[in-house]
Amino acid sequence: MSAHRIPVMVPHLGEEEAQAAAEAVRSGWVAQGPRVARFEQEFASLVGADHGVAVSSCTAALHLALVLLDVRPGDEVIVPSFSFIATANAVRYVGATPVFADVDLATGNVTVQTVDAVRTPRTRAVIAVHQGGVPFDVAALRDAAARWGVPLVEDAACAAGSTAYGRPVGAGATVAAWSFHPRKLLTTGEGGMLTVDDPQWAARLRRLREHGMNVSAADRHRSAQPVLESYLETAFNYRMTDIQAAVGLVQLGRLTDLVAQRRALAARYHELLADVDGLVPVRDPAHGETNYQAFWVRIDREYGTDRDEVLAELAAAGVSARRGIMAAHLEPAYADMTPPPLPVTERLTRDSLILPLHHALTESDQDHVVGVLRKLAA
Repeated sequence: MSAHRIPVMVPHLGEEEAQAAAEAVRSGWVAQGPRVARFEQEFASLVGADHGVAVSSCTAALHLALVLLDVRPGDEVIVPSFSFIATANAVRYVGATPVFADVDLATGNVTVQTVDAVRTPRTRAVIAVHQGGVPFDVAALRDAAARWGVPLVEDAACAAGSTAYGRPVGAGATVAAWSFHPRKLLTTGEGGMLTVDDPQWAARLRRLREHGMNVSAADRHRSAQPVLESYLETAFNYRMTDIQAAVGLVQLGRLTDLVAQRRALAARYHELLADVDGLVPVRDPAHGETNYQAFWVRIDREYGTDRDEVLAELAAAGVSARRGIMAAHLEPAYADMTPPPLPVTERLTRDSLILPLHHALTESDQDHVVGVLRKLAA
């Protein structure tokens, strides 16, 4: 067992984030307030959207997106099974039925063809995921969704800093949902965001995250006169705190450098693994660039060692790798469903693993990881 352990992920948090959080605490305004509003504006600008609505998680963001689109019981929403289970769960939150689409082998993303294969007259929305930060083909899927008359929700949980067709992922989206979990490049501890261009949608999303109030608690407290609020609809408590937003504002300033650093490390992995038969690392698609939120490798038969044995050997050598992205339809929570055949999803979730990639990863660490992988090759 190696004495030095190489973690799969390390959030880039430092003294600036600590100071920003402390300043928020000292200000006395720790709930949703001015820092959240500023974070919303700056994040929306970063991803090319007109409005940002901060919430408590990306799961909450997906839920509110479906409420906004009036998805109801009896409706179907097409989602990839090849995603964290929250993508499918959000559909069940509104009483609708998730319908699983297969994904592309190289990108792990749904395509026009895989979505169209499971589309029915009951399809009310599509949630497409920029999986692991790899952008899906936004031009093709947005055009297809418009032809079908079905709204497209972009699950961009992992994709802050990724690009598609030369623009930030999120630019031009009908509605996009984002995560700031510590596994993501940009973190607020927990937290999420919705981005939209429609000002009326943004206003309704802000009400939905705050109990349906017609005026926010922050605006009420700022007013010099009594404000008698009203509650316009049954809604939720999905607010972000100003402490989280203070951290997020610092993190925004790190994002460009973080993406550049991760892409450089990913390029080095590609170079070191180029001659290892049967190991296929994730790469940029033709239409965009990934932020490499996750660096996953598909293990083909030529490699000679199966995925679970590779994980065990890496762990024994002090490397914290992870299994590849889950398949929701194989989890007990979805055992009551009979999905269509999902051969690519099942292959990827069985035969892929995620290697360490983060700002603290050294070239020596990479050499050690690759050395283990080379030893296991047939």
